[in-house]
Amino acid sequence: MVGTLKKFSSCQVSSSNSVKFVCSYGGKILPRYPDGEFRYSGGETRLLSVARSSISFSELMVKLCELCGYSSVSLRCQLPGEDLDALVSIKTDEDLINLMEEYDLAEKKSSRPFKIKAFLFPLKSIRKIISPPVSVSSVAAGKYSPPSSTTSSPVSNQSVVNSHYQHLRQNQISKSSPMRSSNFHPQAVPHGPYYYPSCIPPHQGSPRQVYLVRS
Repeated sequence: MVGTLKKFSSCQVSSSNSVKFVCSYGGKILPRYPDGEFRYSGGETRLLSVARSSISFSELMVKLCELCGYSSVSLRCQLPGEDLDALVSIKTDEDLINLMEEYDLAEKKSSRPFKIKAFLFPLKSIRKIISPPVSVSSVAAGKYSPPSSTTSSPVSNQSVVNSHYQHLRQNQISKSSPMRSSNFHPQAVPHGPYYYPSCIPPHQGSPRQVYLVRS
């Protein structure tokens, strides 16, 4: 669930010069056994104090990123009296002002200072890398160069190139086999107990004959 922020008039804003955020990050929100109440498990918790009069949403996000070490984060806060399953997302200056006013009202009702409970979640950016198609002609001509990529893959681009090249070589060898060539006519050779005609693969386009002599 995601909570909602109520809008308040400027006269309800606290006169405090600073606002404190209890920032938790690196953990997870999990239900607690056996009552099922949500709690924040793991991670770290730090305190951030900012000037109330001059802080903006963009400046706050910069300070939060420096605090937790993430490049970019999503800010969600717990409203007074609400559970962790009803966090509100803070995305604009107006959201930040309404959040602080919610805590101002809670302070007036309880007569004790409140700290804003903030939870930071890293933003994950997904990059999809599409490799260009590989043609057999480019592989045979040696013009194909695999694209560089920083992501790991179980099958490298070089293995794909090698498989294409081996398949091409096998086709060339099968087409140039002397036993299937219609232009190959072995000459008559003497047959006898000591002569065994045999053929070997052609050398530079012309077939050769070899006679094996049994001793």
